[in-house]
Amino acid sequence: MSKPNCAESVKLITSILSGDKDLLNKALEVLDGQYGRADFISALLPFNYTDYYAKEMGPALVRRFVSFESLVRPESLPDIKIGTNGIEERFSVNGKRSVNIDPGYISYAHIILATGKGYSHRPYLRNGIYADLTLLYQDKTFCSLPWTYPDYAEVDIVEMFNKIRAKYVLQAKETAYYVS
Repeated sequence: MSKPNCAESVKLITSILSGDKDLLNKALEVLDGQYGRADFISALLPFNYTDYYAKEMGPALVRRFVSFESLVRPESLPDIKIGTNGIEERFSVNGKRSVNIDPGYISYAHIILATGKGYSHRPYLRNGIYADLTLLYQDKTFCSLPWTYPDYAEVDIVEMFNKIRAKYVLQAKETAYYVS
C-alpha cells in the first residue's frame, strides 16, 4: 500500500503573448500584483510558430516567459488558469483577446501547463482546466514529448527552462517548503 505524501511546492511560470509590447508589460504588472514578484523575465521573443492567434490578436506577436519568486501549490493551477483568463478578459477589446497568458509550473520532474482544452495527454484537473504535460526532466535537461509545442521544444527555450528549474531547486531546498 502506498501512503499519500504531501506534494512538493512548484515554480509558477507563464507565457505572455501579445501584438502590443506595452500591453504585454501591463499584463505582466497585473500578474506581478496577483502572483508575486517575478524573478525571471525573458527578452521579448517573436512568436511565429503558428497563426492560431492571428485572427483574434493580429500578426507580429511577441512573447515573454516569466517565472515567479514565490513557490505555489501544484493543485492551485486551475485557480491560477482561471485567474489568468480573467486578466485576458480585462484586456480584451470587442470580445477579442489582446493578450494571451498561459500559466504552468516547473517541478523537479516536469513542466505542466494549464489549458481549457482536453486531449489524450491532458488529464482533467477541475473547473474545466486540464494539465498539459509539456516537458519531462531527464538526464539533466528538459526533454520534449511527441505533443510538445514546437516553441517549447526549441533548444534556447529548453535551456531557459533548465535555468529556471535550477533556481527552483535552490529555492525548494532553502525553504524546505512542502505542500500540505
